[in-house]
Amino acid sequence: MTSWIVKAEGLLASLLLAIIVLLVFAAGIMRWFGHPLVWSVDLAQLLFVWVSFIGADLALRKRAHIGIDYLVKRLPGQFRAALDLALGAVVLGFLLTMAVMGYRLTMLNLERQFGDSGISYGFVTAAVPIGCLLLAITLAGQMLRTAATLRSRPQPVFAPASTSVHAEELVP
Repeated sequence: MTSWIVKAEGLLASLLLAIIVLLVFAAGIMRWFGHPLVWSVDLAQLLFVWVSFIGADLALRKRAHIGIDYLVKRLPGQFRAALDLALGAVVLGFLLTMAVMGYRLTMLNLERQFGDSGISYGFVTAAVPIGCLLLAITLAGQMLRTAATLRSRPQPVFAPASTSVHAEELVP
């Protein structure tokens, strides 16, 4: 993915997180003064759903999702990369299914109102198909890079590029 898209995604996630903090802070202060902002909590929840998906995509791009690789990391490079490609295909299928189902859910929830805010619940559920499509695009790109290097120097789909051994990994 081009670097300006990656930077824009990171900036958007940071901006949304800052807005969430400000909304929750303002709601707490206004409640203390006896004038609660009921809509601000609803809006903060809506933005949190979007930040979660954007953050998941950023973590996938950095290969920073939690994984248990105790056995897999001991496999030979090409076999591990091939196994990662197979698992990536399963995850990609799941993400695309979630995108389709999320789109259907969004269409069903367009008329529904989100809390007391007056905002369509479709804005909340739209985070699912859009977020899953972002994740699918990132994963597909990583799978293509892995497939291209499968013969020469295989890079696993889900593992970081560095293969340094940490002290806790030395224990069998």
